[in-house]
Amino acid sequence: MIDNQTIFQTLVEIENSLRFLAANGCRGFAPTGHVLEKLEKWGKGREAFTETLESIQADLGDCQRCNLARGRNRIVFGDGSPNARLMFIGEGPGAEEDRQGKPFVGAAGQLLTRIIAAMKRSRDQVYICNIIKCRPPGNRNPESDEIKTCFPFLERQIAALQPDFIIALGTFAAQTLLGTTTPISRLRGRFHVYKGIKVVPTYHPAYLLRNPDKKRDVWEDMKMLMKEYRYED
Repeated sequence: MIDNQTIFQTLVEIENSLRFLAANGCRGFAPTGHVLEKLEKWGKGREAFTETLESIQADLGDCQRCNLARGRNRIVFGDGSPNARLMFIGEGPGAEEDRQGKPFVGAAGQLLTRIIAAMKRSRDQVYICNIIKCRPPGNRNPESDEIKTCFPFLERQIAALQPDFIIALGTFAAQTLLGTTTPISRLRGRFHVYKGIKVVPTYHPAYLLRNPDKKRDVWEDMKMLMKEYRYED
């Protein structure tokens, strides 16, 4: 028997496919009355399968699924609006995030907040999270098994939010979402697609603190997104 989660994921895939078609110029369909009747029934039943960010976080619980649980102080699930059209995804929590249990609250987070403000948005209008939910020891790069363990929860967060745009901050976020090993320097500067959602890869704010000359590149990426954002409105 097919469980509710499988049905929900199927509906999400259909919705993402329709979003992709719309993004590529398809502006409508002409379904028959029979098809409309079927869609109406699906729509009424979909609420029973929809996950919320709260339910995903509850399922994550006091996660012990990988070795990062041994050294963390707090799980950093995510923060922001559950109705956000714009989602920022970073790499993993740092020391300050580990203390507060919120993403991007250290020095890199302060820079991200300024970038969001320059886009005429506030943090409570967007959603911010990471590829992994626990701080790696010494802020080292996340390992492949840690990403593999944590990524399904991020996939569920994206499915629950259904944002119009994702900004992938840094190498690990961009490569994980897009399933590639292409360097971030070659990924940035154009739109990509994750399950029908437009993705903008760009440099991580922590990288910008070490390489301030790259801030111009990030701002060009944000201007590209803002132009598309207005078009979508």
